[in-house]
Amino acid sequence: MKTGLLLVSLFAIAVPALCAGKYTGPRPPKPDLPYLLHADNLVPTEVTQAQQTSKKKSTSYAIPGESSPAKTPLMEPIFLFDSKDIPAQSLQLFRLDAKNGSRSVVMGRRDSSGPVHLSIKQLDGHLYRIEADEPLENGEYSLSPSDSNVAFCFQIY
Repeated sequence: MKTGLLLVSLFAIAVPALCAGKYTGPRPPKPDLPYLLHADNLVPTEVTQAQQTSKKKSTSYAIPGESSPAKTPLMEPIFLFDSKDIPAQSLQLFRLDAKNGSRSVVMGRRDSSGPVHLSIKQLDGHLYRIEADEPLENGEYSLSPSDSNVAFCFQIY
């Protein structure tokens, strides 16, 4: 009798644990492109190249255009990312200043805030869920690999 109860208990614990590991939500159609998750819809981020300019104690990165066509109303955006060539852990999130027809961020200045902390969770194989760890203000943002000037831009409105 005790053996039967033990097997039932183990089965009750094991089945939910096995079922919890399989991701069944939407999947990005293209690898190495972060997608904003809106319920079951995926919105691709804007892919562009940031122009780097270095000065004495700072480096600035400029992106043409004052706003991104990729938009979300979510203050804590969630991204799905199929990592093929770009490691998900290399992505950093920056707030961009929009003015004079471009968006930019300056690194190394005393008043620069640096990247926003991200939470990165592997869902399945090469699929990752990436989230900002704090509510973000309305404005322009960019996810960018730490070793590249590629910028995946979006706007929170």
